[in-house]
Amino acid sequence: MAFELKEEGFKLRNVLVVVGIPEATYHYHIHQLKKEDPDKELKEIIRELFQKHGQRYGYRRIHLELRAKGYQINHKKVQRIMRELRLKCEKFTRKSRYKSYKGTVGKVAKNRLNRRFNTSIPLQKLVTDVTEFKCAGNEKLYLSPILDLYNGEIVSYGMSRKPTLDFVIQPLNQAIEIITNKAEYRTTIHSDQGWQYQHRKWVNTLKTNKIFQSMSRKATCADNATMENFFGIMKQEMYYGEALMSYEELKQKIEEFIYYYNNERIKLKLAGLCPVKYRTQTSQSAA
Repeated sequence: MAFELKEEGFKLRNVLVVVGIPEATYHYHIHQLKKEDPDKELKEIIRELFQKHGQRYGYRRIHLELRAKGYQINHKKVQRIMRELRLKCEKFTRKSRYKSYKGTVGKVAKNRLNRRFNTSIPLQKLVTDVTEFKCAGNEKLYLSPILDLYNGEIVSYGMSRKPTLDFVIQPLNQAIEIITNKAEYRTTIHSDQGWQYQHRKWVNTLKTNKIFQSMSRKATCADNATMENFFGIMKQEMYYGEALMSYEELKQKIEEFIYYYNNERIKLKLAGLCPVKYRTQTSQSAA
């Protein structure tokens, strides 16, 4: 800037007087501009982490990732840098809600869970539900996962073009195999009052395997809030704001997300660990 002013025949000192800037202030800012950004490396790492997790992580999870990598950094600084870099997850809502309730068509179980969503015992409390996705070509995809309240892990799941009985029985049988081999205490499986969960086949399968059945009260989604929360996270992070996909494309994307959710996506309430790592670390500690 000083060079350009001299070329035009102006003296820097005179110009600074006119614009009201002290000469010392001018030289200070010129010096600062020449200095390399001390957070340059950190900013690149934050960008990489943000992209690695599909732009799903906010500053809290980015902060935990950085701490896990050995960076001693305040979460407020991470928040400031992400705001400066404009790293923010922005999704849009595409409402699609499946209602499986068709009145009392079988046996309605009592609410054993009663919103007690916490447990320190793996496979003691499981929750399940069905959710709906819209696909390209007016198709739909239905997902039925079973989630362990111990660590939020999806222990089994099924997908189908139609919400049939066999569609929810398949992940139940997968979960039963895991329960039979690994559960230390009697398991309770909680659901809403959807017709599949009132059906004789579902009820008898639980009884045969000595699993307690629990159901939400009618039209009370808060009784199964953890499952609803999982659906919300999944749709927000991999479905909303995206173009409609074919059934097979969406099926693959959901499979990839569930693997990511179980094995990579950290949870604040699990001390910054993903569900699988939390389970394996706590089981090793207990041993």
